[in-house]
Amino acid sequence: MSLLIIGILVVLALVLVLAAMYNGLVRTNIRVAEAWSDITVQLKRRADLIPNLVNTVKGYAKHESGVFDAVTKARAQTITATSAGPEATAKAEGEFQQALKSLFAVAEAYPDLKASTNFQDLQTELTDTEDKIQASRRFYNATVREFNTKRQVFPTSLFAKMLGFTADKEFFDVDEAEAATIQKPTDVQF
Repeated sequence: MSLLIIGILVVLALVLVLAAMYNGLVRTNIRVAEAWSDITVQLKRRADLIPNLVNTVKGYAKHESGVFDAVTKARAQTITATSAGPEATAKAEGEFQQALKSLFAVAEAYPDLKASTNFQDLQTELTDTEDKIQASRRFYNATVREFNTKRQVFPTSLFAKMLGFTADKEFFDVDEAEAATIQKPTDVQF
């Protein structure tokens, strides 16, 4: 009789441990999805600012249509890439950052544009959004690290596949040099 009770307690303990592992993986997986959603919200916010910025610059530099087309194309690619995951989004982000560099290079050539309140406001909004994207990316990568660590440590690693968690999550890595293309308004020389 006591052997039966010990057997039941061992099985019950094993079930509780598996349930705790599963619940921990589910919670962390949900946080990863939430963090990715935060990134897509900020990328969408930035994408919504870009047409205003392009139109403002267009008003001063009508003959720079190639730059405007490149920014518009890169913006569209960034929006569609978010549904393809972190790797595709990071690639689109790199191209978008290069297009923005070109746009701000055009702006540098027009002192009246740089002095425009509308341009300054848009640049401030864009800088704020870039900061939020960077913060969201850090949060996302931290939750991915937490999930991947939970999935790979003992004893969870023994049961993760059995519980339906078969692969690590991708980090969202953007080249920091490319991500630093937006100048803060306090750094701009007028």
